[in-house]
Amino acid sequence: MKRLLIVEDDQALASILSRRLTRHGFECRLIHDASDALLQAREFRPSHILLDMKLAEANGLGLIVPLRNLLPNAILVLLTGYASIATAVEAIRLGADNYLAKPVDTQTLLAALDAQELQTHNPPLPVDELDDFPLNPKRLEWEHIQQVLNANHGNVSATARQLGMHRRTLQRKLLKKPVSEIPQLK
Repeated sequence: MKRLLIVEDDQALASILSRRLTRHGFECRLIHDASDALLQAREFRPSHILLDMKLAEANGLGLIVPLRNLLPNAILVLLTGYASIATAVEAIRLGADNYLAKPVDTQTLLAALDAQELQTHNPPLPVDELDDFPLNPKRLEWEHIQQVLNANHGNVSATARQLGMHRRTLQRKLLKKPVSEIPQLK
């Protein structure tokens, strides 16, 4: 049986994910706090990890390297409600196997947790196809803010100064969900 550690501070969502994935052959253990994640990973020895990016006051990105060092062969998928190219690149650079935006359907989640299936069924789009879909200006702004925020190690005040905007304006922009990157293909 595949063992899945779900690190998600939203207890209702964690329970839903656990029920869904248990039906698909996973033995699930739920963790709602970043401080317990490494201890539970050491005890449970999961083959798969589903990690939320925002864990109350903590950031799931900070758990990727320690989890990867502890469980080098585990498939690690980062989930986020605030997806951006900057955080996706950072997550993969740190060692995540996949990066998914919430809400996520069961089939997409299962494909992400099965790395071999993901590589064979979802080959990356060729670069020339991606160029046919220019980024939405609001999405482009979101990406730029995320890159500057990442460069400032999450410091909102420093990011606001660098972007030349008021701190409260930046906070409002950060609370908004980003628009999708590529229009839905028909």
